[in-house]
Amino acid sequence: MPSKSSNAFSFIENFNWRQYIVYFAFIGVLIYFSITLSDSGFLTSTNILNIVRQTAIISIMGVAMTFVISAAEIDLSIGSIAALSSLTTALALQSGYGFLGAIIAGLGTGFIIGLINGLLITKLLIPSFLVTLGTMGVTKGLAMWATDTAPVPIINDIFVYIFGSGDLGSIPVLLIWTVIIAVAGHVMLRKTVFGRRTLATGGNQNAARFSGVNVAKIKLYVLVSSGVMAGLSGMLYAGRMHSGRYTFGEGDELSVIAAVILGGTSLFGGVGTVIGTVIGSLMIGTINNGLIIMGLDVSQQMMVKGVIIILAVALGRKTVNK
Repeated sequence: MPSKSSNAFSFIENFNWRQYIVYFAFIGVLIYFSITLSDSGFLTSTNILNIVRQTAIISIMGVAMTFVISAAEIDLSIGSIAALSSLTTALALQSGYGFLGAIIAGLGTGFIIGLINGLLITKLLIPSFLVTLGTMGVTKGLAMWATDTAPVPIINDIFVYIFGSGDLGSIPVLLIWTVIIAVAGHVMLRKTVFGRRTLATGGNQNAARFSGVNVAKIKLYVLVSSGVMAGLSGMLYAGRMHSGRYTFGEGDELSVIAAVILGGTSLFGGVGTVIGTVIGSLMIGTINNGLIIMGLDVSQQMMVKGVIIILAVALGRKTVNK
């Protein structure tokens, strides 16, 4: 009969540290900034809630991106979709279409562009990198052209409260949105047939087809979902900032992809974790927040973010090759 010490050694030896590395890294980042910034208010509830607000939109887009990357695709258009969605939402409110009309405009913008991405990728078999790179440029141009680069103010108090600016007691509405989307995404990926088929599609498309999975439909669905979540993110940007702007979402695609890969989703498909994505997003946001408190300028923050992205891709590659 094996001893307890041998069982413990076997557990340690077989434990997949890479799967949980983002959690250890996140704890390490918190400990580091808590010590080095102990006199700067890093651990105050105000600053923690500020980090949550800053990372909420990245986390929400990251949930959808987890499905996209798990299916071995990529979506570079999410940032520009968010920008255009913020403007269509603001314009709908400004034109008198009301609260419901604004929601339809914002989510509809994301749905249409996500559908276009999905159809081009699944019907014309164009690589998702090229398709979404192209739609990123087109959507960005539309966002700039729609209002001649001018911001569109939002004065609807109910909208801005629900979509970004409100607090339920001491809890930011953005945190509530993040929790709802993350829990729904986690359950869908881990507990539903659609989630299993998404992972199967990314793991081995041919094997998935032989198993009866409609690979094209799965890819279409995840890309449409990514567009819709980017549309929702644009609405949250608009609600938080009380306006629609073409600059919203700039660079978000890099932050989202970094959060997803850093969280444990394989860049090459077949492996995905929504909870890891949220932790990855929080870690990047915590690092940015800590660097700001330390007094680093924007250029230095960009350098650190670049290092994080390289690290995330390297970890994703090692996960596949292991």
